[in-house]
Amino acid sequence: MDQTGSYPVKLYVYDLSKGMARQLSPIMLGKQLDGIWHTAIVVHGQEYFFVREGINNCTPGDTHLGQPDSILDLGTTEVSAEIFTEYLDSLAASKYGSGTYKLFEHNCNAFSNDVAQFLTGQKIPSYITDLPSEVLSTPFGQTLRPFLESMAINPGGNNITGQR
Repeated sequence: MDQTGSYPVKLYVYDLSKGMARQLSPIMLGKQLDGIWHTAIVVHGQEYFFVREGINNCTPGDTHLGQPDSILDLGTTEVSAEIFTEYLDSLAASKYGSGTYKLFEHNCNAFSNDVAQFLTGQKIPSYITDLPSEVLSTPFGQTLRPFLESMAINPGGNNITGQR
């Protein structure tokens, strides 16, 4: 059982476009996007994220995406690893189970936002959570929606709910 204490909480931010969104979005969408964001929460020595198969974890920075493009300090939490694991199990059984992922509505960033609020009481930055609505607000974004929704984004890691 964990001892009580204060644990750092980080948001790992990856640009799935590797800089291409910044270059091509003005031409394709008519607006500037700085990246196509994948996020993960790092706490208790592990990186946690949500993909089509459910909630996954890995050693921080050890996904197929490589090192994060940025790391944001979300503060600290007093939630122990044991209680956090119970919380993740409840999320996997209800809201973030295998097959519930939806690229524009229920994605890794929604998961990171929910987990950040649970751990710290703070949301992740809106430039990340608002990205899907920014893309879909453009005609080209609406046209690309079916194609983009069919794409599978899986940075690897271990499925913590045994669904893989």
